[in-house]
Amino acid sequence: MRVFLTGATGFIGSHLIPELLDSGHQILGLTRSDAGARRLEAAGVEPHLGDLDQPETLAIGAAAADAVIHCAFDHDFSNFVENTRKDDRNIAAMGDALEGTDKPILITSGVGLGTPLGGGAAREDVLNPRHANPRIATELAGAALIARRIDVRTIRLPQVHDTTKAGLITPLVAEARRAGAIAYVGEGQARWSAAHVSDVARLYVLALERGEPGARYHASVEEGVTARAIAEAIGTGTGLPVRSIAPDEIERYFGWMTPFATLDMVASNDWTRARLGWEPTGPDLLTDLAAMDHAVPVAA
Repeated sequence: MRVFLTGATGFIGSHLIPELLDSGHQILGLTRSDAGARRLEAAGVEPHLGDLDQPETLAIGAAAADAVIHCAFDHDFSNFVENTRKDDRNIAAMGDALEGTDKPILITSGVGLGTPLGGGAAREDVLNPRHANPRIATELAGAALIARRIDVRTIRLPQVHDTTKAGLITPLVAEARRAGAIAYVGEGQARWSAAHVSDVARLYVLALERGEPGARYHASVEEGVTARAIAEAIGTGTGLPVRSIAPDEIERYFGWMTPFATLDMVASNDWTRARLGWEPTGPDLLTDLAAMDHAVPVAA
């Protein structure tokens, strides 16, 4: 297939490219710069110039392909709500280009959106349209396309990691440096699900090749790693002191990440593995955190 890949020069996209090529697919990769275009060409990808602030450029890419994998998202969390609305607009624009065809579009969300109302591990069959996380806009945009008989498949991501980046943990390290310590709240029992980026990339390809219209897939390998274990791993790597803090100290240590400090983001992957035959093999989160060079600045 000829696949239009947004986020092609990003963390997940750059790992997804070789997986797609090895599976025999051709790639049309979104980039907003000439430098990005040169990188894509060197990787064997045809560049498509466009921008997340110009939905029509994504629609053109979608129309020129047999399938879409939408990994791109503006991760400026200071403008998070507006960026979720931007994602809504981009998904709608690509949906317009796909309407009346059987071409699939894979969109990207987060595992937390599958958390049942009564709590517990997130599941693929759960979608709460009133979820407090603004990222629900992505899944509602997908649902709108499904209602128009467009083949939408949703990949929900946990903390995706290797030895250079680790989801929300990467900005957590920056906040810890600012505060002078890495903290966890109380006993540190809040848990975050996680997966190595290589396993996540393989899941996208499996969902493209074997996935079902309307399905949601969880890219979580570890169901939940405790906040205390994560903090201790970061403390060991950075040399920062590790502290248990009270709830009234959260903002001091977590800054803009305060809403995530006590958030339990555990996720089951049983249904996903059974449906797609996904067998993760990558290192676990704490192994990657132990191998991470925290002296090297990480690009956003």
